[in-house]
Amino acid sequence: MAKMMAVQVGRPKGEFELVERDIPEPKPGQVRVKVEACGICHSDIFAKDGLMPGLEYPRIPGHEIAGTVDKLGPGVAGWKVGQRVGVGWEGGHCFTCEPCRRGDFITCQHGQVTGLSFDGGYAQYTVVPQDALAAIPDELKSTLAGPMLCAGVTTFNALRHSGARPGDLVAIQGIGGLGHLAIQFASKMGFHTVAISGGADKKQLATDLGAHGYIDAQQADPAKALAEMGGARVILATAPSSKLMSAVIDGLGVDGTLLIVGAGTEPLQVTPLQLIVARRSVTGWPSGTAKDSEDTMRFAALTGVRPMVEAFPLEQAAKAYERMITNKARFRVVLTMP
Repeated sequence: MAKMMAVQVGRPKGEFELVERDIPEPKPGQVRVKVEACGICHSDIFAKDGLMPGLEYPRIPGHEIAGTVDKLGPGVAGWKVGQRVGVGWEGGHCFTCEPCRRGDFITCQHGQVTGLSFDGGYAQYTVVPQDALAAIPDELKSTLAGPMLCAGVTTFNALRHSGARPGDLVAIQGIGGLGHLAIQFASKMGFHTVAISGGADKKQLATDLGAHGYIDAQQADPAKALAEMGGARVILATAPSSKLMSAVIDGLGVDGTLLIVGAGTEPLQVTPLQLIVARRSVTGWPSGTAKDSEDTMRFAALTGVRPMVEAFPLEQAAKAYERMITNKARFRVVLTMP
């Protein structure tokens, strides 16, 4: 049987192992993807450290997959061999549970997660459910398409559903893996985009990404600065710090929303009075479905939004993951296949 190279985790909190495996065969309703690139995301820690109950090992992580259709399983329609496709976090849904019936596929009670429910993209080939596939535009190289399937769709989807309209003041808190894409998306959507981060050295980066303004949190109170601008319609919190998120709530205008995509674990500090007086709200947003990923990539191809990446060959997956998990990588890390 034909073989492939893959990087797997043999047990919870185990080391990454470069192994040779049989190339998997797609079953009915599945598609085999020849992986060209796979982004490394902080959420890969769920597979690496066994943070979700019932995970089976060994497991190949990776849910920012870009490649081509290599083989169709029985019953698959709408896709063809050689077509460029991506696979994100949302790896398929059941279509029958109550969330699915109302179109809420992200909270599907029987939903699958790429790299957890089935093997992901730290490999030369992977097999995925057909409804997990998203078409990749020709304008996006695979190393740039990969991060769009998690970081990209998360920020794009959150912003387009935020209720903000062109011309509204939208602040992006953080200029990292999520934030540097959020600034680009917000600017291209026509929002008055203000970036918030620490240090005067980040102002030029924020401007280059499309921000119309920059607040140096080391020199000014971001909430006060936003209030002086009239208050933000939306503050998209991309840095996973509950302390920093709590500190900007007073920078929201009337009917403003603190929209959280940075996954912190500490509780937020907010008083009812802060929310009541100006009708403010605090909400979160997950990533999106395969259709949302397609929308994200089409918008990026059309407007020139691109992730900033560091690329590593598959055999250096452990090194690449370490750069991501220790925050040494400034933006996004991507694996490329042999």
